[in-house]
Amino acid sequence: MATDFRPERRDRHEHDRNSIVPSALRAPFERRTWREYGYHLLSLPISALLFVFAITTLSLGAGLLVTFIGIPVLAAALAGCRGFGALERSRARALLHHDVAAPEPLRPRSNGMLAWVGAVLKSGASWRNLLYAVLHFPWALISFIVLTTFWITGWTLLLYPLWQWTLPTFGDQPGIQLYGDGSGSEERSLFLDTPLEIAMASGTGLAVVLVSAWMIRGFSYVDRVMVSGLLGPSSLATRVVELESDRGVVVDTAAADLRRIERDLHDGAQARLVALAMDLGLAKEKLLEDPDAAAAMVDEAHGEVKIALQELRDLARGIHPAVLTDRGLDAALSSVASRCTVPVAVDVDLAERPAAAIEGIAYFTVSELLQNISKHAQASRASVDVWQSQGRLMLQVSDDGRGGANASTGSGLAGLAERLDAVDGILAVDSPVGGPTRVTAELPWRR
Repeated sequence: MATDFRPERRDRHEHDRNSIVPSALRAPFERRTWREYGYHLLSLPISALLFVFAITTLSLGAGLLVTFIGIPVLAAALAGCRGFGALERSRARALLHHDVAAPEPLRPRSNGMLAWVGAVLKSGASWRNLLYAVLHFPWALISFIVLTTFWITGWTLLLYPLWQWTLPTFGDQPGIQLYGDGSGSEERSLFLDTPLEIAMASGTGLAVVLVSAWMIRGFSYVDRVMVSGLLGPSSLATRVVELESDRGVVVDTAAADLRRIERDLHDGAQARLVALAMDLGLAKEKLLEDPDAAAAMVDEAHGEVKIALQELRDLARGIHPAVLTDRGLDAALSSVASRCTVPVAVDVDLAERPAAAIEGIAYFTVSELLQNISKHAQASRASVDVWQSQGRLMLQVSDDGRGGANASTGSGLAGLAERLDAVDGILAVDSPVGGPTRVTAELPWRR
């Protein structure tokens, strides 16, 4: 997994919009350009050392494969390349601001040297690190030659008016020589020594510097791709990690739901049914002695039965509402909207129903968002829109409340985002202070 981590990204974009100088003209003077150029300067010696190490140890290990010694030598070569890979990831993180996660670790099946050697040789990440060591050297050489030539030449010409005086003072020529036949005759040579020629040389240098700055960024993009593709985790390993994390979220959510159901049953319907049994027992004892009191107690028990039934219905609705199974999202969301404390407009535009699991997640997502509106938004109206787009189920819940909602860690929206992520869903929150709030959820369709 690779990301560009730049905490200042938003501020930089604001600066780009507010700056008078276009970004194309600022590029040569920005820290990013010089930082990335420093990366390319360091790449040549580091990649040369890595290339020599990889080729030497690989050749030695391959040559000794006829004996048992070649196998551990080859494993040591791959382990060394993994170490260099960690160095390169750190360098990319510091100079390119490109954060690449470490590849999957070695997992020997048992303790001992042979198990470790086997794990190194079987690891795809080890061989990708070796491939990086071989491929990056020619690329680093090309980058160093091309970028250094353009960068140094451009700055030399751009600053020519500042140092041109040194050529006639300390040298034997009036300026930079563009042409000469080797005879030393000034009549047969062309020097840049007039004010117009010096200005033209400086302008040419400015153009070369501007082009070189964007060349540096383009070459850096190629390095980012190489670091991500060869030194980071494989796409399969990344997917496995995501699935393991999602599985943990699903398990935790299911356990929390079971605890909630148990608590609601214990504190609600179960307590009422216990009280009901006690009331009916007392009414049975008073039936012959005081029929009127017994009738009143039975009437109270009847009311308790109604309340207990309502609590059981609410609990069943919280598990999976029957209206959702029978009539789909439109009717189910309309039912949820009717219980919200503010007027809610519901618009469901679906030609067919998604999978039952996705439909249930969509229902509970909207239900929780409407509960948040009732409790925190201080809104006067809200809306729910549901539609299908490019094989995805889209939900959007909006209100005109006070805003300020965020999906930061620890909030209810953060838990909702984790549950959606467990099924490859996305939750996006747009809620500036003062409102309005717009929460958009995206779920896979999955028929």
